[in-house]
Amino acid sequence: MTQVLNKILTERQVRDKITRIAYEIYENNFQNEELVLVGINGQGYTLAKLLKQTLDNISDINISIAELSIDKENHLSKPVAIDTDEANLLDKAIVLVDDVQNSGRTISHGLGFLLKNGVKKIETAVLVDRSHKSFPILANYMGYEIATMIDEYIDVQLDGEIGVFLHS
Repeated sequence: MTQVLNKILTERQVRDKITRIAYEIYENNFQNEELVLVGINGQGYTLAKLLKQTLDNISDINISIAELSIDKENHLSKPVAIDTDEANLLDKAIVLVDDVQNSGRTISHGLGFLLKNGVKKIETAVLVDRSHKSFPILANYMGYEIATMIDEYIDVQLDGEIGVFLHS
């Protein structure tokens, strides 16, 4: 069977969704002096960096960023790790960021790690939600929701040719 590639979001649409998510994050966190965007390794971290750039332009919140490393294929093979001192998370408002939410498994592992670090508040942000929940994880901030077949694949590109693609 030949694989079909469909562009479902253009670069402009992706940038607009990132801007909207950033404004929503600001609206719900303007009272916080500090906010930590924790991007899940890969495109989740890239999305977190893009959100930080936008938030820096629209708010006066002190925003830091960290990368959370999770083995997305085999969640239990390696411990979850973060590239900052865990003390930097204590009593902070956190937004856990990933590019695509499929089953909710990866985000749930990230939440488990963050909850062990005494954070004040955790929210989640995803660019695309595929609506295939196996875990009770709902994104606080979502750019685009699409119902897909289980064997289809969403590819988010935030470097080079920016866009969201559906592989079927």
